[in-house]
Amino acid sequence: MRSNKLKVLLAGAVVAAASAVALIALPASAETAAFTVTNSWSTGYEASVVVKNDTSSTISTWRVELTLPAGTSVVNAWNATQASAGSTYTFTPAGWNATLGAGASTEFGLIVNGTGRPTTCLVNGKACGGGGTPTSPVPSPTRTITPTPTPTTTPTSAPAGRTPVAINGQLHVCGVNLCNQYNRAIQLRGMSTHGLQWFANCYNAASMDALANDWQADLLRIAMYVQEGGYETNPAGFTSRVNTLVDLAEARGMYALIDFHTLTPGDPNYNLDRAKTFFAAVSARNAAKKNVIYEIANEPNGVSWAGIKSYAEQVIPVIRANDPDAVVIVGTRGWSSLGVSDGSSSAEVIANPVRATNIMYTFHFYAASHKDNYRAELERAAASLPMFATEFGTVSATGGGAVDTASSAAWLDLLDRLKISYANWTFSDAGEGSAALKPGTCASGTYAGTGVLTESGALLRSRIRTPDSFPTS
Repeated sequence: MRSNKLKVLLAGAVVAAASAVALIALPASAETAAFTVTNSWSTGYEASVVVKNDTSSTISTWRVELTLPAGTSVVNAWNATQASAGSTYTFTPAGWNATLGAGASTEFGLIVNGTGRPTTCLVNGKACGGGGTPTSPVPSPTRTITPTPTPTTTPTSAPAGRTPVAINGQLHVCGVNLCNQYNRAIQLRGMSTHGLQWFANCYNAASMDALANDWQADLLRIAMYVQEGGYETNPAGFTSRVNTLVDLAEARGMYALIDFHTLTPGDPNYNLDRAKTFFAAVSARNAAKKNVIYEIANEPNGVSWAGIKSYAEQVIPVIRANDPDAVVIVGTRGWSSLGVSDGSSSAEVIANPVRATNIMYTFHFYAASHKDNYRAELERAAASLPMFATEFGTVSATGGGAVDTASSAAWLDLLDRLKISYANWTFSDAGEGSAALKPGTCASGTYAGTGVLTESGALLRSRIRTPDSFPTS
């Protein structure tokens, strides 16, 4: 996206109490940590830990130690740096969330293999509930585990066999279309995250439930910025966060589009080594999954098609070495406009395509800025190239301004007619017109329904919720 992104400080933490199945209630007046199971399944569960500074002074760092019973282990964590020694797992700040002012809090999450709950919880060497004696997070007069049933009206995941991934399985490119396991052309419709470094509290079990069940989305695009405080600052941490979001999407039957979100500098070759490292890691880890799609360069700009093609032909083999079947999406010239924003066209791509199979090409647009000539170019390109609108907005190219309802409808009608899959920018509560959620939504922890939506969000939710009608024969 071509705009200055709003940098947001985590002023609080989200705990989805309505969907929690185990909560450790904690007294105030000390540094505390609350462990909540936010989602569970037969072989494991997802949990969040809220660290709160209940003292009257600022603390410069924190450390949470969880001891798990035999047969239970932490397989992934986000918003924290994880280490382990035997059955004890230690979590320290991701960097940006180390300092907590008086009364402030932060949250990190984890995926656990096994059903055992922590037997001991320490924060900065003291009991998670406050005081100086390390204690076990089990029922007691001051620290209780309170079961909260999951509401039947908001299931954690869609019924088995009826989700987009269950129906369509492993995707592939056939001709100019994205096709499912039955070799039939399909269209995926979904939403893109904002930058994970700024809006981490928007992406958790509750928000993914809303996207999968209330929005009935097929796709989550995971926008992992490389610069602007993103991947280059903490490769391991951001890779872990991406993998966790892949898992959250998979558990709900949604496809996950892993976006290597390069924007400035615009030449993807600047990040070639980082791209190889990142895609080697995520493709190895997710190779067996059917829900993963790779977007290797978000919006190339200030670079020739030859330069973009060279980058793609070096990164794609890294993915293919681990995951030979997944669809890979290649960015195009002029902020992924097929060159239109650079005064060029799709002709250069058609004449000199990337030398690889099972790939698609990216097209981005913002409805209030990009109109008939952009739509005409996409339609011309789609006759020869497999296209995927991995990012678009209902507003101007800055990400702000008013929703252009007429142009947005024209674009969505075109994408539907051509069966071009799309992800809208953004499923976030950013203070800009393109955001789907009203400011403050992510801090509130309530994501479903129309009351939390902006004008853009209401428009997209109504379109995405219409039946997919995926062909199966």
